[in-house]
Amino acid sequence: MKRNIALFFIVIVSLFIAVQPASAQEQQQSPTLVLISNVNIFDGKTEKLHKNMHVLVKDNQIETISSEPLAVIQTDNVTIVDGGGRTLMPGLIDAHWHSLFATLSLAELMTNDLAYMSLKGAIANEGALMRGFTTVRDIGGNVFSIKKATDEEIINGPRIYPSGAMISQTSGHGDYRAPLAVPENPGQPLDYLQQAGIGIIADGVPEVTKRSREILRQGASQLKVMAGGGVSSNFDPLDVTQYTFAEMRALVEVANTWNTYIAVHAFTDTAVKQALEAGVKSIEHGHLLGEDVIKLMAEKGAWLSMQPILDDEDAIPFPEGSPNRAKFLTNLIKPPAPLVRT
Repeated sequence: MKRNIALFFIVIVSLFIAVQPASAQEQQQSPTLVLISNVNIFDGKTEKLHKNMHVLVKDNQIETISSEPLAVIQTDNVTIVDGGGRTLMPGLIDAHWHSLFATLSLAELMTNDLAYMSLKGAIANEGALMRGFTTVRDIGGNVFSIKKATDEEIINGPRIYPSGAMISQTSGHGDYRAPLAVPENPGQPLDYLQQAGIGIIADGVPEVTKRSREILRQGASQLKVMAGGGVSSNFDPLDVTQYTFAEMRALVEVANTWNTYIAVHAFTDTAVKQALEAGVKSIEHGHLLGEDVIKLMAEKGAWLSMQPILDDEDAIPFPEGSPNRAKFLTNLIKPPAPLVRT
């Protein structure tokens, strides 16, 4: 059943791509129609499956959903699809996606230029679309070119809400410089990850204010900030709280002036509590949170964007015995204990 749904979604997406009008003038003169018949519809609002339905799509907008057959005049601009009893559903939204990191290892990110990474990211995004995700919130990395090419229909992929460069303090989760890269000389150039807009290191209120404004200038929908320790980074234990309250509050204030919000990477109660008090609206991960902080999130109207971390075939590999592996195991989602029959 799941395979049938996925296959049908791929067919529909392919048809939408195939029937795009050649120009706005042609679209105005002769609208493109897609009639989908004999489908079951899951609308995302109820658990009920609406069976034997018919859907008319006009210029990529759903115009009619009916339990009765729909009639259209046969023209070159009409595509008729027999759903064969498969299930049609709304496009999914991935609230925590990384176009560049989904298929690239940290070593590849450190040793390839942005053009190569963007090509790989475009392929990853097309794969996400074919899995049913029509929108993604890209939560860190320079994906502005991928977004532009997608919006201009040069490449196929989901709608992107980009965060741009991930903002990190020195020694934070976004600091991937070499071990001996400090003390930093203020006159030396940025390392390549910062030059390419993958991440940016900023310390102090004036610097985080400037860097956040630069990222918004590039077109970020929201800002991504490292507020606590991470697994893949080498200089920050999981229990550290990153950025002072003044710095975090400054970041929130900049986002507020832009009518947007801050999403933070954080796992622990202390890091999340400070972020919430500063006005952060989206907590990414939060695997180590206690009940009191979860309740505080609800009181503050913040969102928990939680990604399951499992030690399975899809897990990010870290060397056994390494600090990164130990941090990874700390964050695992523990499966429930098996039931014991008595």
